[in-house]
Amino acid sequence: MAQSYTLHELARIVSGRLIGDGNTPITGFNAIDRAGVGELTFITNRKLAGTLADSRAAGCIVPQELEELSMPQIVVDDPDLAAAILHNFLLERPFAAGGIHQRAVIGNDCTIPAEVTIGPLVCLGDRVRIGERVTLHPGVVVGDDVEIGEDCVLHANAVVAHGCSLGRRVILHHGAVIGSDGFGFATDRKTGRHVSKPQVGTVRLDDDVQVGANSCIDRAAFGTTRIKSGVRIDNQVMIGHNVEVGENSILVAQTGIAGSTVLGRNVVLGARAGVSGHLHLDDGVMVAAMGGVHNNQPKGAVIGGVPAIDVKTWGRAAAAYKRLPEMVKEIRRLHRELDSVRAQLQEEKKNKE
Repeated sequence: MAQSYTLHELARIVSGRLIGDGNTPITGFNAIDRAGVGELTFITNRKLAGTLADSRAAGCIVPQELEELSMPQIVVDDPDLAAAILHNFLLERPFAAGGIHQRAVIGNDCTIPAEVTIGPLVCLGDRVRIGERVTLHPGVVVGDDVEIGEDCVLHANAVVAHGCSLGRRVILHHGAVIGSDGFGFATDRKTGRHVSKPQVGTVRLDDDVQVGANSCIDRAAFGTTRIKSGVRIDNQVMIGHNVEVGENSILVAQTGIAGSTVLGRNVVLGARAGVSGHLHLDDGVMVAAMGGVHNNQPKGAVIGGVPAIDVKTWGRAAAAYKRLPEMVKEIRRLHRELDSVRAQLQEEKKNKE
């Protein structure tokens, strides 16, 4: 049965101002058009207030300076953030240890506490160390000498290769691969044969990192590929060997980062952005979707395009691109007129002579 809280209790969690009946019971969270009895919803701006007229929600999180509504409200500065906090809070459940499934395979000298859930077909290598309240869903593979911190969740078929480590509260979604070999090789120029370079480093994910489905983070050639605390990595992202991603950065779907590049704090790479190797993107850099970054970027730069340039300049260039055929025609016409004027001037000059 879902836990019930009053609007007053929820408002206190997000330091919100309560308007209306604070004793209204709340058991869940939902979108405006889906919310029903006992459920909380939210709007992010004043323009959406009209959508609440037909909502059956028990209460709503709203922005400041909004006219009073017919339903109870929690007024906050950032409704989107407050909604995320309260939705997570309402979904929280105490950890219930499921133990080790009889069809799991456990290596030698592993450290596994009692408070864990290890599902069927999970395979742990030797000397694996697992923290309290860890959940390993079916098909997870963990290599030798891996360390997994407290409260981590590894979804079905995630892989953590040998020697890698996860901090606390890390989430790996389905099919994520941590610690695959980095893409490194030397080429024999005479024969064209490629010789793979050994990838003997590791990967470290700090606390509160989340990695999306089918994303890959390569182990370092030497040393450590490092994903720092609070980073959010979307689905199908590729991170090369020896990359360092700073705290609270966001890497959106199909982003690719080549080896030895360093990202600062709160960097945002839009979907399908690509970053070349051995670069440095300073704190707060933002790259638009499908941007191609080929040089270092200063703090707070906002760029886009291929090669990536200032996003405003890129926007004007993109807007002009569709006009290029017309512009070419116009240039050709002007050339013809110019040639005609030149010929006329030459003729006049001859006549004067």
